[in-house]
Amino acid sequence: MLKHIEHIGIAVDSLEEASKIFDVLFEKKAYKDEVVASEGVTTRFYKIGNTKIELLQANNSTSPIAKFLEKKGKGVHHLAFETDDIESEISRLTSAGFNLIHSTPKKGADNKRIAFLHPKSTEKVLIELCQENNT
Repeated sequence: MLKHIEHIGIAVDSLEEASKIFDVLFEKKAYKDEVVASEGVTTRFYKIGNTKIELLQANNSTSPIAKFLEKKGKGVHHLAFETDDIESEISRLTSAGFNLIHSTPKKGADNKRIAFLHPKSTEKVLIELCQENNT
């Protein structure tokens, strides 16, 4: 079962430039930066209430974020929903006809196991499933 929006991912050209805006907007600094080498990105997290905002900066020209920025420009990249059992959610959503980018969970930022649903099956919205990595 999907519990709530865990975070909203926003693609940016520069974490430093974007942070100038979000630091003022949220009246606080980000709590964490993290490199996710497998995705070719550096992430920066803000916590607002029970939701997080994840800024995503490409580290190389082949990263999914670099391709997104080239095609669509800066802006909302994905919505992430928390679950307690990502494998069950993958199975449930596959059975329901959703197309997945990842059929098995992989390591993501902020100590999460993640999997993405393809936007072609979700009204063109990239959806991330995430579960706290307790191992």
